[in-house]
Formats: sequence, C-alpha cells, structure tokens
Amino acid sequence: MSSRPLDGVVVADLSRVLAGPLAAVMLADLGATVIKVERPGSGDDTRQWGPPWSGSSSSYFESANRSKQSIALDFADADDLAVAHRLVARADVVIENYRAGALARFGLDEATVREGNPRVVYTSISGFGSGAGADLPGYDFLVQAVGGLMSITGDPDGEPQKVGVALVDVLTAKDAVIGTLSALRHRDSTGLGQHVEVNLLSSLLGSLANQASAYLATGEAPARLGNRHPSIAPYDSLRCQDGSLAVACGNDRQWRIICEVIGAPQLADDPRFARNADRVAHHCELVAELETALAADTVTAWAERFSAAGIPAGKVNTIGEAIALARDLDLDPTVPVGEGHPDQLSHPIRYSAFRVATPRTPPALDADGDAVRAWLAQEQVDVRAGSTSQTPVPPGHASGGDSHVA
Repeated sequence: MSSRPLDGVVVADLSRVLAGPLAAVMLADLGATVIKVERPGSGDDTRQWGPPWSGSSSSYFESANRSKQSIALDFADADDLAVAHRLVARADVVIENYRAGALARFGLDEATVREGNPRVVYTSISGFGSGAGADLPGYDFLVQAVGGLMSITGDPDGEPQKVGVALVDVLTAKDAVIGTLSALRHRDSTGLGQHVEVNLLSSLLGSLANQASAYLATGEAPARLGNRHPSIAPYDSLRCQDGSLAVACGNDRQWRIICEVIGAPQLADDPRFARNADRVAHHCELVAELETALAADTVTAWAERFSAAGIPAGKVNTIGEAIALARDLDLDPTVPVGEGHPDQLSHPIRYSAFRVATPRTPPALDADGDAVRAWLAQEQVDVRAGSTSQTPVPPGHASGGDSHVA
C-alpha cells in the first residue's frame, strides 16, 4: 500500500474536549502519530462526560480520541514539564486550546516553542480569537447563541434553538485541519512552520453561507423559519399520513414532477406556484395543498415514489436509521476501533491513492507514558536542519491496535 500523506508526522495534542481532539483524530486518520497530553489523575474533561459510557470511558471521549497515544503530564512538575518541552521540540504539529497566556507560563506558547523548533506548525483553537476576545471563554452552545446560529434555528413562533450536536466545535475542528494541512504544505516549500489560529466564532460565521450573505446584501437579519428554506419552495418537511417527509425541490422542473407524483398536475401552472419566487411568496398555501395530497399515504410510500421520479425526498430519520441508510448505500459509516469499545464514525473522505489509517482504540489515561518518555529520551535530530522523516516515530499505544504506519 502507498504511504499516507501524514506518515511520519508527529502531532502533540495539547487540546481538550472536542474541537482540538477531533482535529487531531482526522490527522491520525491520515497517518500522523498523535500524542495526547492529559492531566494526571483526571485526563481530558470528556473522560467524565457521561452517560452514556463505553466499556472503559465515556462515549463522548471515545468519539474524539481514537488512534492516539496518551501521556499524563503535570506542567507544574519540573520533570513532567521537561518531557513536554522535549515533545513539542520534536513535534511537527502542536494543537492547543488553552486560555490566552496559560501556556506561556510553562514555555509552551507558540513563540517559545518556535525558538527551538522553527519547523513546527502550531495550531491554536480559541473561542473568540487572540485579539479583544482573547479572554472570553468559548463553548459551543455559547457561540451558537452569540454567533447567530440559534437565531435562525427553530420554529418561527418558538424560542431560538441550538443545533442538536456541538456543530460549531465540529466546524472549527475541520477548519483546524485545513489550516494545519495548508501550513504543512507551506513548510514543504519553505522549510518553516507557522502559527495557525482558528476560533469558534469565525468558523461559525464562515459556515453561515447564504444566510450571512442575505444579511450583508440587505441589512436585514434572517429569521427562524423552522424547516422551511428562505429562498426555495417546496424545501421543507411536509406532513404525510404517519409522519414527516423532507422534500427538497430545487427548480421549476422538479416542481412539475412533484405535481405529477402527488396526482395534482394542475398545481404546476397555478399562478401562485408556477415559479419558485411565486412558491416562496405563497408558502403557506403551497404547504396546505401539498399536505392535503400527502395525507393519502405513508411517509415511506411517498419517499419511494419521489425518489423513483428523481425528486430529493426522504423520511426524517433517527441517527440509527441514518447510519443504516449509509450502510445500505455502501458508504461504510462506522469502523471498529477495538474489542470492548463501541464502533466509531468513519473518516468521511475516500481517497483513490491510499487508505486511511486503521483506527486504534482510544487510549486509557497515560497508557503510553513510558513508551513516549523512552522515545523522547532517544537522541533527537536537529529539527531545524532535518526533515520529518528523520525524526523517529514512537510505537503504537499500549491499549492495543496496529501501528499507524502501513
């Protein structure tokens, strides 16, 4: 098998909770060796975030920490801090999400680390950036609120709602991966690393896409519309005999097909509905007409008819049903990570030239402390002159699984 793009790359994961750890998992999938630094005794906060629990930890922790090695270090302890310094001096990437200035006390801030390791890509994740918002605490729920996402989520007559997953953390993790990979590519051509900064608020704003564009174009803030789309119709969840059907009609041609499928061809030329702009303007009347027709049969029956006609439509699934659908479509949505541990979601990208690394079990706290210390005690190459391939890679973590190297 051909090598993976990050084989030989060492990542020092100093992050906690979700955005940073999830970014590190994606780098591990691409072949990087990820060494997770945790607090002695308690480890990452998410080890205690349950229920639900897996056989050895919380399911929350396991969702963002597979394929890593764990070492417990107390930065207030001189010996442990020396180990941390050796780790960041040898790392190709450092990922951290400490509060502003916290790591400078220990000489683990970006400027100090770069003095001894100019090739390092140092990725910092914060809530609100390193400027005026540097001291503000950043949590996903808070940023969903102050970042505008909740204002456009929920029923028009109801309260603003958060999304049902820590979506801002996930988006920020993906931005952190993009930034880190871009900086590594830049290092390939210049020999020098750089500081990559991502923050929850900017990642959220960058994902608001057409909704933010609508505000910038008009000066009017978009409102909550439930499942309705502000610019397309029908693009909504519609009641059937036994539940709701999601229908995504993107153009007037699809609208005509919908009218045929539901047995109401006359609606296609109704002046209230003939063009998309008309349907948006008469949304309430449109939904009433559609739901009258859809009440004649079940969600499953209508979904099959719409799909057969080429119309994007489907049942509003649970997570379990969504995973089952992905399996039916040969998308391999989950992957085993080791006996005694629940399966995890698969790396979402397929590559034609290589396979992602075989995932390994999320590590027990400090499972690899001795192995990492032994590796760091070896004679270190001059990272300023050498390439990443000259840096020996530590062995796989003690909790089992194959090495990340193909």
